[in-house]
Amino acid sequence: MAAKSAADGMVKKEFMLVVALITFVAGFLVGVVFSSMQSTQVQAPGQNRQQASGPVQGGGLAPDQASRILTLEGQVAANPQDVQAWTSLGHVYFDSNMYQKAINSYLRSLELNPSQADVLVDLGVMYRRNKQPDLAIQSFDKAANLNPTHEQARFNKGIVLMYDLNQKDAAIKSWEELLTINPNAMAPNGQTVKDLVASLK
Repeated sequence: MAAKSAADGMVKKEFMLVVALITFVAGFLVGVVFSSMQSTQVQAPGQNRQQASGPVQGGGLAPDQASRILTLEGQVAANPQDVQAWTSLGHVYFDSNMYQKAINSYLRSLELNPSQADVLVDLGVMYRRNKQPDLAIQSFDKAANLNPTHEQARFNKGIVLMYDLNQKDAAIKSWEELLTINPNAMAPNGQTVKDLVASLK
C-alpha cells in the first residue's frame, strides 16, 4: 500500500509539473500574441493624418514613437523657435492619439508661423477627437482661408458639421464648396463626395 501510495504521489507530481508547464507555455504564447497585436495597432497610424473621419485607435506608445517624442521634446526645449520641430512633435502626438499634447504642439508651431494650412487641418482633427468640434471648425476655416483650394479642410469641416454638430445643411454646403474645387473628390470609403451629397438631399 505504501508503495502504491508513493507511486500515486509521483504520478500526481508529474501531472502537476505537466500542467504547470502547459500553463506557462500557454501564458507565454498569449502574451506574445497580445504584444504583437498591440504593437501593430500603435505602430500603424492613419494613412492620411489630415482625415477627420478616421477611427480613433487606442493603445500605448510604440518604442520608436517614444524615442521620437523624447528626441523632439529635447529639440524644442533647446530651441523653442524651431517651427518644424514643434510641427513634427505635434505629428508624433497625433499618431499616438495624444490629442491635447498634439494640440499644444500645433498651436506653438502656428504661433511661430501662422500660415501653415496643413497644420491647421491637423489641429482641427485633434480638436475634433478631443471633443472640441467648434474649435475644429475654426481651424478648418482658417486653413481654407489660407488655401482656398484645400480640399481636406472643407471635407473635414463637413464631417464635423454633420456628425458632431448635427448641422446637415451646413455640412452639405461645405461639401458642395469642395465639389467646386474638385468635382471628382472622394470620401475615404471610396464614395464620391458628389454621391454623398446627393444621398443627403
